[in-house]
Amino acid sequence: MNPELQGRVFAPTPPYLVGREKVREFARAVFATSPLHFDPAAACAAGYPDVVAPPTFAVVVQEQTLAQLLAEPDAGIDFARVVHGDQRFSYSRPIVAGDELTATLTVAAVKSLGGHNMVTAESSIVDATGAHVVTATSTLVVRGDE
Repeated sequence: MNPELQGRVFAPTPPYLVGREKVREFARAVFATSPLHFDPAAACAAGYPDVVAPPTFAVVVQEQTLAQLLAEPDAGIDFARVVHGDQRFSYSRPIVAGDELTATLTVAAVKSLGGHNMVTAESSIVDATGAHVVTATSTLVVRGDE
């Protein structure tokens, strides 16, 4: 893996419009049961403009940024050897249906450990006004030779 990736900032992704049905589908997929994820009236009664996405929904938007990293010609990342090592989220506010989100990836760290390489990528996700919504941080482990 190319250690010079550390500090690299990629171009913002195209905007992703969060759909009500996508939130519901994701909630079902992760076995979320809160009515805030399914019922617009319940979400509005709780003070939200529409259904609220489960916290891990941010990976849907982050995936676009990780695709940029993995496609980078000089990254030296063999996707066949990649495993997901860690995932974290830092929210300013929940994601709700109707949000138009854009993400920008920064490579926060590149290191070698025990014959493997690790890259930590931070995807800062903002809404249409440019206000921060969530930062999704992933650590990808690129397994060494067997």
